[in-house]
Formats: sequence, structure tokens, C-alpha cells
Amino acid sequence: MTSLMRIVVAILFLFLALPLQAAREAPKLLVFGDSLSAGFGLARGEGWVDLLQQRLAREGYPHQVVNASISGETSSGGKARIDAALKHFRPAVVVLELGANDGLRGTSLDTLRDNLDAIAAATRKSGAKLMIVGMRLPPNYGPAYTKRFTDTFADTARKHQAALLPFLFSGIEDQPEFFLPDRLHPSAMAQAKLLDTVWPVLRPLLGPPRKK
Repeated sequence: MTSLMRIVVAILFLFLALPLQAAREAPKLLVFGDSLSAGFGLARGEGWVDLLQQRLAREGYPHQVVNASISGETSSGGKARIDAALKHFRPAVVVLELGANDGLRGTSLDTLRDNLDAIAAATRKSGAKLMIVGMRLPPNYGPAYTKRFTDTFADTARKHQAALLPFLFSGIEDQPEFFLPDRLHPSAMAQAKLLDTVWPVLRPLLGPPRKK
């Protein structure tokens, strides 16, 4: 084989190998949230998102978790950065966990709705599957505001045909031992329970696991 033929064969092999390499790349699972997903007040590796990566591996799913959550983030901040996140990570699945800070600050619910709608629309346009994590507010915000706040997550999920987890704190909301002293952020002890709440809704979006 001449040197020229060797070069041609090498180039052909490279072009054939590129699709195979792309196929082997792990699909991305993007968690796009606030301090509840960023692990506020926790040691590295203790948050439910970190535990999610471990469960995926244990259950035979190839997904790589990317945690793009920021403490203090609002739906407005999420709207401003979703396009860049989708372009950079190209996720197969997005878990949207935003809105709690909007509610605590008494943000206009029309603004919250518009922001979640924009984030969901961008996610679905990218081809990613979407899961929306809902939140609830304490009753001192008033029944009208708290109901509309809760309904916003369900309405957004329905509009964009997204999976919905109605309440991240389901089952622990009235148990102070699962929260940090601020009574807003879940403690390390709560993280496995949060994942157990997320998992049944998220799992159908992942497709079949790989054979172990």
C-alpha cells in the first residue's frame, strides 16, 4: 500500500468513526434550577442531583447529569440563560426547577407564567424532553396567590406536554427535621427523599436502560 493510499484509508476511517463516537456519547440530563437543586447548605456530593447521577449509573442509564442550577435564581434569570444552556449542553432531558424564589418574593404571577412558558418552549423546540418541578407557598401569602402560583406549574406542563412533579417537598413539607434552620432549604437528610419523589416522574423520560 502506497503512502497516498494509507492517507486516504486513514481519512475514510476517521469519517466513519466520527458517527460511532457521537453515538457512544452519553445523553445529557440538564437540571435547570435554583438553590433547591444547587445544593445550598450541603457538602459537595450530598444534593439530590448528585444522588441522581449515582442512581442512573446503578439502574443502567447512560445519561450524564449536568447541574446548571444557581442559588437565588428566578424564572427571569432562567429565561435569560436557557438558550445558551441548551445550545452548549444539547440535553436529551431537561428538569426545570424554577419559581420558588419568584413566589417568595411575591413576583407577578403573569411574569412567572410567561417566563416558565418561554423556558419550556425553548426546551421543547430544542428536541429535549421536559420535566417541570412544581412548588407550593405557605398559606400566609393568601389563598388566591398561592393557588395561582401552584396552578402555574401544572398549566405550563399541560401546555407543553411536559411531565409534571406537582411538589418537590411532597411528604416532608411538615417535618422540620428535613430542613435547614431557615426552614426553606432541605437538609442533607432530605436529599434521598427528594430524589425518590423526582424519580418516578423522571424515569419514563429516560427511555430503556442499557443492559447491565
